[in-house]
Amino acid sequence: MSVVLRSVGVLAVAVLVLAGCAKPPEMRESLLGTASIDSLTTGATAPRATFRSSYQPMPGIANAQLSGRTVTVGATEQIVLRPGEVVLTFDDGPRPGTTDSILATLDQFGVKATFLMLGSSAERHPALVRKVAEHGHTIGTHTYDHVDLSKLDLPEAVAEIYAGQQAVAAALAPAERAPSRFFRFPYLAQTGLIRTSAVDSRFIVLDVDIDSKDYYKETAEQVLERTLARLDARGGGIILFHDIHLRTAELLPEFLTALRERNYSVVGLRSTGGGVFDMPVVIAEGPSADLI
Repeated sequence: MSVVLRSVGVLAVAVLVLAGCAKPPEMRESLLGTASIDSLTTGATAPRATFRSSYQPMPGIANAQLSGRTVTVGATEQIVLRPGEVVLTFDDGPRPGTTDSILATLDQFGVKATFLMLGSSAERHPALVRKVAEHGHTIGTHTYDHVDLSKLDLPEAVAEIYAGQQAVAAALAPAERAPSRFFRFPYLAQTGLIRTSAVDSRFIVLDVDIDSKDYYKETAEQVLERTLARLDARGGGIILFHDIHLRTAELLPEFLTALRERNYSVVGLRSTGGGVFDMPVVIAEGPSADLI
């Protein structure tokens, strides 16, 4: 990505910071074993206690209609799920092969997901970006290069996020489509100031309730068992997968089968109209700064 592109982003957009893909920067897959780190902090679905107190999975009772309602929201706090509802999300793609396989499985089960795409991946595989949209799934953004925004200065972070959004938008443009306002920050890290700036820049920050940790070097069965255990303990929520891993594509049919057997329903997400970066914005210098 060129310096020019980053400069355009600084001039054009507001400030955002980080809160997305769960693997910390120092824990690349090539270095991972089967670590049990679980430092996930989320905030997307509320009230949290509703899931824990009122939902009990019902094994053996098949839900013929795994596909649930579609929820259209204009802000993060409007994503309120009922007990037994889940949202499927896939980060870091698209990637030929694995994304295609995941699309086929989602079609087979008749459910919709939200794909948070990297701008760099969208540039490499624009036809695959459009294929995801053509299959009826929601497309959000996830920065350009999946960098740790906390290690960038504010203008660089803004440019990185803007470049990612613009790359996904460019991939969708030939199909006369546009990305949704959903955004997930790399590594699920965030500060209150930059999260506020993201919201004021018209992003809908998409948090996570159940992290599959499918980036660990584990078998598909291990990831499946962990994810189902966390989901059953919670009773619903936003689930984080990555459509760049073969193990994720392999486990997805069995995972969706288990959801149906447990009587969960898969909720589709849509954002209200009005794109990000469609209004003048300012860079916040501190908690007391006025945000447009």
